[in-house]
Amino acid sequence: MNIKYIEEKTFDKINFTIDPLLKGEYENCKFNDCDLSNCDLSGYSFADCIFTGCNVSLAKISHTAFREVKFKGCKLLGLHFENCNSFLFSIYFDNCTLNLSSFYKLNLKRTSFKDCSLHEVDFTEADLSGVVFVNCDLAGAIFENTNLEKCDFRNAFNYSMDPEVNRIKKAKFSLPGIKGLLEKYQIDIE
Repeated sequence: MNIKYIEEKTFDKINFTIDPLLKGEYENCKFNDCDLSNCDLSGYSFADCIFTGCNVSLAKISHTAFREVKFKGCKLLGLHFENCNSFLFSIYFDNCTLNLSSFYKLNLKRTSFKDCSLHEVDFTEADLSGVVFVNCDLAGAIFENTNLEKCDFRNAFNYSMDPEVNRIKKAKFSLPGIKGLLEKYQIDIE
C-alpha cells in the first residue's frame, strides 16, 4: 500500500467519519473542528501537527505516531494511548476532555496537561516524572505503580493516589490537595 506524505496542509471542519482521512504521514498540518471520532487511525503518523476543536473520541490509534502533537479544545474520550507508537512520543493537551482514556505504561515525561478533564484516566505504571497538571480535574484517575517524581499537582484537583504504591519523591501538592493523598486512611481533615 502506498503511504501518503502530507505536509503543511490545513483541514477545516471535515467529517472524517464520512470521508476517511488518507492513511499516511502528516507533518506540520492543522486540523480545525474536524470529526475523527471512531476513525481507524492505526499506523498513521502525525508530527508537529495541531488539532483544534476536534473530536477524536474512541478512535483506534494502534501504532499511531504522535510526535510533538498539540491538542487544543479537543474531545478525546476513551483513547488507548498505550497502543501508540512510543518512539519519540510527545503530545500536549490544552483545554481537552480525555475522560476514560489510558496511558498505561507510557513515558509521559514530555507531556503537558493544561485545563483538562481527566476523569477515570488510567496512568498505571506510566512515567509522569516532571509533568505539570495545570488546572486539571483528575476525578477517578488511576495512579498505581506510577512514577510521579517531581510532578506538579498544585493546581490539579479531585485526585486520589496512594503514596505507598506510587513514586512521589519531590512531587508538589497544594495544601487542599493533601486530602487526595490520605484518602485511603479514611481520616477526617478539617
